[in-house]
Amino acid sequence: MARPILLTRVLFALLVLSGLAACSSRPNGVLVATHQKPPGASLVDMMVMTTRAPDRENPAAMFSGDRAPQPSFADIIVSLPPDANRRVGEVQWPTSATPDPMREFTTVDARVLSKEEALAEFDRRIRRTPKRQVLVFVHGFNTRFEEAVYRFAQISHDSAADVLPVLFTWPSRGRILAYGYDHESASYSRDSLERLLQVLADDKNVGEISILAHSMGNWVTLEALRQMAIRDRGLPGKIRNVMLASPDVDFDVFRRQINAMGVKPSLFTIFISRDDEALAASKYVWGGESPRLGAIDPEAERYRSVLESDRIQVVDLTGISSGGGDSLGHTKFAEAPAVVRSIGARLASGQALNDGQAGVGDRLGMFAAGTVSTVGAAAGAAVATPFAIVDPRTRENLGEHYEAVGHHARHTIHSGTGVDP
Repeated sequence: MARPILLTRVLFALLVLSGLAACSSRPNGVLVATHQKPPGASLVDMMVMTTRAPDRENPAAMFSGDRAPQPSFADIIVSLPPDANRRVGEVQWPTSATPDPMREFTTVDARVLSKEEALAEFDRRIRRTPKRQVLVFVHGFNTRFEEAVYRFAQISHDSAADVLPVLFTWPSRGRILAYGYDHESASYSRDSLERLLQVLADDKNVGEISILAHSMGNWVTLEALRQMAIRDRGLPGKIRNVMLASPDVDFDVFRRQINAMGVKPSLFTIFISRDDEALAASKYVWGGESPRLGAIDPEAERYRSVLESDRIQVVDLTGISSGGGDSLGHTKFAEAPAVVRSIGARLASGQALNDGQAGVGDRLGMFAAGTVSTVGAAAGAAVATPFAIVDPRTRENLGEHYEAVGHHARHTIHSGTGVDP
């Protein structure tokens, strides 16, 4: 009886919150180019590959949550407010159709490119990158296209690492109750991500590739890498770091995936937190038997022996406060300044995260406080959480599903809890 009661309580919470007004709106149609560089602002110019379909109804959003038969490409420039007007890890979402560039993110330019144009633009820019490093970001569940773009702009800027940012964005509906659709869309996109990584690895102008994936984005990332390793009998040597932040992946499946890759010492760094409430919710979505990979106890024997034998780096953020808006504990690695600065400092110097200087289960804490760059900042609360019912930006989506849940759900809740919603 415990599991049905828990699930009905979760459903009841979703239904209740669907009637609440959101404290702030999610960005909608913010990718309208201003073609202006505000004084004192910082610009981030990113390359984009997406398996989303173009948004015909809202061109200012560029791409929708629908699946496209072929990937598309874009070049987008985002303006960030002066550093004095923001903090590390923060995305200041536009609040109107004419955002204030001194206080909010804005879109300077947004161009859809052909495949040939994208390759030519990439080669031109990577040759101008000092170490010819590429950072590929793969977002998580419940993410609209413009949210992925703005969050990655924040990551790229706050890292202060001179890398070429490449966003891979897959068809997330950007809705709380579309968890199943999103997971299938991630699987749908793994071939395209594999092709992207292969093109980057084959490019003679690319020196090093780092990958940062968050939440459900870890699934498509691991699947793409597994396919690549099986197809080519190993991973390209240019892939130096694969950072799995709050991975919403089954541990046993992860073990099979990395065994197929056969890379030791491992390329992987896992950011975990046992007080990640989003992954706790996901655990019950998947049956409630075992924690998701991002919420394991690395000192428990079942996990410790595997992590040690495969020489996988673990950064344990349990108990660390982000000091930001991450009330679920799902993006602490992105919002805790000491954490993001430490990660960025190591990558900016070309130092691999898996170099053995921090053992399995070690807590990152403040060991590099005072450094000034971060590549680890990523995806805020609106970018990755299953049933993120306390995030104000996601509450508005619940109303879209209230009628779909309908009378049957209300009857189930009443029968299981005695509560009449």
